[in-house]
Amino acid sequence: MKKPSTLIVVAVLLATQLFLALEVQGQSAPPPASIPVHSLGPVKIGPNPPVPVPPDNPQTTLKIALGKMLYFDTRISKDNTISCATCHHPQKGWSDEGPTSMGIHGQRGGRRAPPVSNAAYLPLQFWDGRAQTLEDQAKGPIQNPVEMGNTHEAMIETLVGIEGYTGEFEQVFGPGPVTVDHVAQAIAAFERTVVTTDSPFDRFVRGEENALTPAEKKGLEVFNGKGHCTACHWGSNFSDGRFHNLGARQTGPLATDDGRFDVTKNPDDKRAFKTPTVRDAALRPPYMHSGGENTLRDVVAFYNKGGGKEDSNLDPLMVPLGLSGEEIDALVAFLTRAMTSLNPEVADVKPVPASEFPK
Repeated sequence: MKKPSTLIVVAVLLATQLFLALEVQGQSAPPPASIPVHSLGPVKIGPNPPVPVPPDNPQTTLKIALGKMLYFDTRISKDNTISCATCHHPQKGWSDEGPTSMGIHGQRGGRRAPPVSNAAYLPLQFWDGRAQTLEDQAKGPIQNPVEMGNTHEAMIETLVGIEGYTGEFEQVFGPGPVTVDHVAQAIAAFERTVVTTDSPFDRFVRGEENALTPAEKKGLEVFNGKGHCTACHWGSNFSDGRFHNLGARQTGPLATDDGRFDVTKNPDDKRAFKTPTVRDAALRPPYMHSGGENTLRDVVAFYNKGGGKEDSNLDPLMVPLGLSGEEIDALVAFLTRAMTSLNPEVADVKPVPASEFPK
């Protein structure tokens, strides 16, 4: 893995030198930030495409509406205090305050809540990738003793006992018993509407030259090149959907967290966690799987030094970057405003009022 990465970095450096040479020679060359290329990732960064929808759970207006109600309803938890939105809140970047998430009875989990926004593009769910679909993911927290602390059976019994929900499920799924699969399909359908499509970056790559400030354009150049960011944050969702050990600091109640290894049992996966999207990153501090970095500037500084070097299983892609103070400022500027969504179906979603829940 180290050898290909080294060759790619050398190629990037040569390309950068060529660009500078053209400038020195007075030849015409486009501004670096305007070049829609990446330095390392196999897929260029750019606007998000339409959300992939599984054939066995097509999107419908009624299903999405039902899923939104379930998403915000605390009654699916054992003690009626926790909803999906408790840990994945729209006004908190579809995550929470952290550093790690809190469930029933004030129990603190070992990881912070990954964002729901754009999760529909990821091939695997949770920080460790233990769920293969949004539907599978939706089932997990309900019966997790630290999160909602319920059972699927008790949750269904609660919903069936609410007359309004019985009618809603029948409209969406037809006559018959309400199942946990129905609940998961409805929640997943709603989550597939939570997609960032209109950040300043998206406007810029669609041709709106003034959508980014000069500092943000410089930050995009750093992101694509010297910052090494597109080694993992590539494609329209700014995430490879893969798992990397960054040597991130462990916080919360867990002394250690082996991440992806707990799923695969592959020693190479020890303390590796899924790459989160950087879209809307400014809205959801703190950062990393356990909230160990407080600000985006802290995150950039962490990467700039090459991550947590004391970890024996550190990903080979983690190397010191040598960014200057000006380059760090530009990269933070790009991540802060240029990547923040402006589309109202993500940025302005309000919780469902208690008066509108089925009775």
